[in-house]
Amino acid sequence: MPAALLDAVKRFTDGQAGTSPFATAIEGLTILRSDHEKRPDHLIFKPALCIVLQGAKWAVFGDRHVDYRAGQALVVSVEMPAFGRVAEASPTEPYLGLIIEFDLAIMREVLEAMPNPPRPGGDITSGVFVTDFDGPLADCALRMVRLLDTPGAIPVLHTAIMREISYWLLTGPHGGDVVRMALGNDHTHRIVSVIHGLRGHFAEPMRIEDLAERAGMSPSAFHRKFKTITSMTPLQYQKQLRLLEARRLMVAEAANVETAAFLVGYESPSQFSREYARMFGTPPRRDVTALRGLAA
Repeated sequence: MPAALLDAVKRFTDGQAGTSPFATAIEGLTILRSDHEKRPDHLIFKPALCIVLQGAKWAVFGDRHVDYRAGQALVVSVEMPAFGRVAEASPTEPYLGLIIEFDLAIMREVLEAMPNPPRPGGDITSGVFVTDFDGPLADCALRMVRLLDTPGAIPVLHTAIMREISYWLLTGPHGGDVVRMALGNDHTHRIVSVIHGLRGHFAEPMRIEDLAERAGMSPSAFHRKFKTITSMTPLQYQKQLRLLEARRLMVAEAANVETAAFLVGYESPSQFSREYARMFGTPPRRDVTALRGLAA
């Protein structure tokens, strides 16, 4: 990992008030720092390049465990709930990372402009993979971080850097996977379309048969391909989205347990509390009290 990029990110975080994650003036660019290892937490990954500059992290998507450390990036192709942790960090060598969210419209433009574009390989594969992060990609990230020093240049130069990032990903060792993310085959697009619909309507009752029909597939094929992409079943995906939103409602909007359960689609507060405790390791009231204490 180039020292200049590490120094630029460390200098940025040194000058910030508050705690990580740090939103920036560049839409889709988030900077991360942790001076100590963190307890595992649940979160939602958006389609993005999740880069580790120093330290290490791991994430669990359904039944798939992914480790990535300095010099590597996690590539996420579809919005997914996950369970993750900063696994290596200290006050002298803090965990430092970047999240660069993808602009699929730009990626498609770059793909169409390439004289010899890569071909999507094989059938549907997992929606996440780890790749080395160095060379031209690291140079693009450095220039993007340096744009933060000259805000007036952001609207002029940011799109060009995103085009470069798309190009180097498409021509890299995982180019076929990136093409599938940008274009996909018919089945991939249908599954991703259903995932987007599920993301927006997770509080509503769900039937696999209805989702499969929307994707134009048999229920068994849909279930299998959905799990290939997300490493979880549609029911697990919906349940994690519901519980994450309920947690947000209770912490950020002071909703009580019963109200949060109802708003995310549970008819039984007791069932909600049982599933919440299984996912987060503690009952909702106790968990929310602890989270509010951390934020105080």
